[in-house]
Amino acid sequence: MNPALRAVELSKRFGSFTAVDRLNLEVERGEVFGFLGSNGAGKSTAIRMLCGLLQPSSGRAEVLGIDVARDPEAVKRRIGYMSQRFSLYEDLTVEQNLRFFGGVYGLHGAKLRERMDWALAMAGLETRQELLTGALPGGWKQRLALACAVLHQPQVLFLDEPTGGVDPISRRRFWRLIDGMAEQGVTVFVTTHYLDEAEHCHRLALMHAGRLVALGSVDRLKRVFADRTVLEVAAPRVVEALEAFGAADWVEETSVFGTRIHLVVRDAEQGRRRALELLERADNRPATVAPIVPSLEDVFIHHIEAEAERREAGR
Repeated sequence: MNPALRAVELSKRFGSFTAVDRLNLEVERGEVFGFLGSNGAGKSTAIRMLCGLLQPSSGRAEVLGIDVARDPEAVKRRIGYMSQRFSLYEDLTVEQNLRFFGGVYGLHGAKLRERMDWALAMAGLETRQELLTGALPGGWKQRLALACAVLHQPQVLFLDEPTGGVDPISRRRFWRLIDGMAEQGVTVFVTTHYLDEAEHCHRLALMHAGRLVALGSVDRLKRVFADRTVLEVAAPRVVEALEAFGAADWVEETSVFGTRIHLVVRDAEQGRRRALELLERADNRPATVAPIVPSLEDVFIHHIEAEAERREAGR
């Protein structure tokens, strides 16, 4: 079976600026695929090209076997798209927004009513049909936007940072809805910069400065630390400690996580002993050093720094 979507050397340039640089990936049908990266990494530009909303500068993209550049309208009829910015009509009621988007997707009569009832139940908005959309709390707005995006039962759903600015409880409910759709065979392509959300995805693509820097399942991505250890360090003077560890030849990587420092070392016990000795010599106490399970944030920082080194070496 062909993948739900495929990108081959897909690029987008705006003048001299390259927003997406030779993106290559495939997403399987029924997969929840996460597109992870910081703001400005190229995620939204890539998703707009895949949706047929933005013409690529070079390369090729296919969605459900359709060439996006050649027939973007055919792609748009078969996908659902929820943009990064809330795009529903705030002066319409919940029901009016659903009815409007149902008409856009070619739904009418009994079929439209059936799909509206399903969407309202799915989003938990059955008792709020008459409320103005602009008066809804942020989490409800996002659920309504999702309901409008899937009203026509698309095979592929694109979600561009769907939970931005939404409270944690609403985010959790939103992801339960996404998981439910994936179980029904819908392919979900979601961009996010929330690393905890990425754990819901079957696979992840890590983007940085327009380039794909890593691709795989969460477990596979974390294997970058398989033969090394991540130590978490707590000390009173964090900046001073970070500079000292950065100059130590036995420390492979350093990063700051709030008031803590993460060190990547080859040997856990030897690294812990050396870290404590370094802090003691600097009288940077009381201090604790302990091995931890690497997080996705550790993985992401590792790949960003590695990509920065590759670019610097290629200059």
